[in-house]
Amino acid sequence: MTGSQISASLLWRLAVLAVFIVFFQIGVVSEVPVFGVNVDLSPLLVAFTGLLCGSMIGAVSGFAVALLVDLAFVQTLGVTSLIFTLIGYWAGRLRELRDPQAALTPLLVGAGASAASLIGYSLIEFMLGVDAPVSFELLRQIVLGIVVNSIVALPMWALARRVLEGGLPEDPRRRRRRRAHTTGGLSPLTRA
Repeated sequence: MTGSQISASLLWRLAVLAVFIVFFQIGVVSEVPVFGVNVDLSPLLVAFTGLLCGSMIGAVSGFAVALLVDLAFVQTLGVTSLIFTLIGYWAGRLRELRDPQAALTPLLVGAGASAASLIGYSLIEFMLGVDAPVSFELLRQIVLGIVVNSIVALPMWALARRVLEGGLPEDPRRRRRRRAHTTGGLSPLTRA
């Protein structure tokens, strides 16, 4: 998707969806632990934005959503932005290179985005010297977080696709081509 194909409608839809998801995550989802972990909707949103819109919009939305998350949770600025930018970019590259149409694609992309988010955040915080215990409890939290986020990935995919669908430009790879009839596209009347 090039810069000329980005519509104002798509940008508004992305902004509204991002603000809604981040505040819904802060106000509702973070208060309800499932199996001892909290569902993280923001990496799923970034991955599905990249999967629907391409690598550039995925990377930019990843940076913007992560900055909003960092500011809302009063976290170290930039750590989540780095991770989410990479998640959005690679989900967009998957769309651009492979054009995934399988039914399990949202589930696998959601699991990959959750794994990248949880593992990446833990590694960067560890490298920055944050005093946090590294134990089997951390490994359990990461594995359960990936499982729980993978379960939530399908409804999140449906929501993201539903909201963004009206603003997406037509993908030239998915256009149906008109097939010429058995004459190979030439009409016998035009041979005169």
